[in-house]
Amino acid sequence: MIRQVVGGFLFLYATIGPMKTFISWNVNGIRAAEKKGFPKWLAESKADVVGLQEVKIDDETKLSAALTHPDGYTAYWDLEKEKKGYSGVGVYTKEKPKKFTKDFGDNPRSGYSSILTREGRMIELDFGDFIYQNIYFPNGGSGEERLNYKLKFYDEFLEYNKSLLKKGKNIIFGGDVNTAHFPIDLARPKENEQKSGFMPIERAWLDKFVAAGFTDSFRLLHPEKVGYSWWDQKTHARDRNVGWRIDQFWVSEKLKNKVKKAFILGEVLGSDHAPVGLTLDI
Repeated sequence: MIRQVVGGFLFLYATIGPMKTFISWNVNGIRAAEKKGFPKWLAESKADVVGLQEVKIDDETKLSAALTHPDGYTAYWDLEKEKKGYSGVGVYTKEKPKKFTKDFGDNPRSGYSSILTREGRMIELDFGDFIYQNIYFPNGGSGEERLNYKLKFYDEFLEYNKSLLKKGKNIIFGGDVNTAHFPIDLARPKENEQKSGFMPIERAWLDKFVAAGFTDSFRLLHPEKVGYSWWDQKTHARDRNVGWRIDQFWVSEKLKNKVKKAFILGEVLGSDHAPVGLTLDI
């Protein structure tokens, strides 16, 4: 992959051959990102799949054509319809999937609604050889109720993916995980041990995912590298690089040896998060 910085944005040029590059970015509002040059960045990125979190819209038809129909990509959305300007995820992909899913185990007859389906947090694309999931995991920082909601989401997500693994599926999931796994993954671990995003109970969930056969691609290739993907805007933490690595790509066991690159595009501005990426030989 070739990298080039232009106007504060870092562009990626895809490699030749079977390599596929995935990018995940919490844009903190897709309309705001559009004003800051997102369509141009997407067009010149050449990434095969780009997953967005916190798009903060409730109706994609109200977006510009540059966002709904960018050249070379098909767009998929899962949006929060009831709470305006909240959550929401989107995916741009060059290759159309065999199946697109945003409803996970819902049963209209019984009234059951999977937590994975609520609040516009998850898109799944089945490409045949592998399944890609774009996720915006809940933030548990506003109190005990939301922390419990976050943990319930984690549990249901893990059980759902275990069911896919039993069927022999290969899985890539990427997004805003909203938890830093190890002390190396945030600038001030001691100060944040009791803060949502680095609490032992949240980190233990990531341990469960490892036990189920999933691997954090960045730590796979960079076991001792310090890199952050989110910085607190209120304290201007990005200027001092006091950050957290909470945006991640994870792969299931059979894809581990296909991971060729895992990276954080810290030079890319436009949000309080930086894009993160993964290149696989698939």
